Amino acid sequence: MHDSVTDDLKTALKQLIIEECDKDEFTPADIGDDDALLGGDLDLDSLDVLQICMAVKNQYGVRIEGNTAARRALKSINALAQTIVDSKAG
Repeated sequence: MHDSVTDDLKTALKQLIIEECDKDEFTPADIGDDDALLGGDLDLDSLDVLQICMAVKNQYGVRIEGNTAARRALKSINALAQTIVDSKAG
């Protein structure tokens, strides 16, 4: 999970979250790959979760549906990237 494609994906996901959730005070470098996205420094709410899920669907064609799946996928950048990679592989 540490190849350049995945690193690029993680950076793109950080940028996506910053843009979709209007978190302009953050840069991708501020968000650690294992940092908690929910309940963490980003202070994301349920609307942010919906925005992220919609953006991931639009940009990557990966559907994240249901609270449990969203909570699991949005645990961290690593988890979100893995969700996308696994979905593409399957």
